[in-house]
Amino acid sequence: MGEISYVTEEGLKRLKEEIEHLTRVERPAISKQIAEARDKGDLSENAEYTAAREAQSLLELRIAKLNDILSKTRIIDESKIDITTVQILNKVKIKNKKTGQIMEYMLVSESEADLKAKKLSVSTPIAKGLLGKKVGETVDIMVPSGKIPFEIIEISR
Repeated sequence: MGEISYVTEEGLKRLKEEIEHLTRVERPAISKQIAEARDKGDLSENAEYTAAREAQSLLELRIAKLNDILSKTRIIDESKIDITTVQILNKVKIKNKKTGQIMEYMLVSESEADLKAKKLSVSTPIAKGLLGKKVGETVDIMVPSGKIPFEIIEISR
């Protein structure tokens, strides 16, 4: 049993939509490919059939993995999020004390991470270093280029 994953309502909706698409659209399409390939005769030398069966296996693995994630997913009530310390679903404004650059990220579960949308997975080194800290604290975080001191400027929802 893996750990519980907390997501926003939007994140849960996206997960359910992906499972729905895979089961209602992708699964029948692959079944049709397998049937068409089977109708072409000798299966031992039928590359189309083999490829379709392989695609089906990968699809079923993906569906099973997503259903497993879904079974361990809980929605976070965003109105009850504490902002006295950094935690999941907080927006955190941090300042790189070496460069003066200010960045803002929302800390989310791995399944919702999206750097373009400034949504940082709680499993990343930066997020792990910030979790539990308060405004005004400075945290040294190891990144690929070395250790960087970040000051926490603001925590919000």
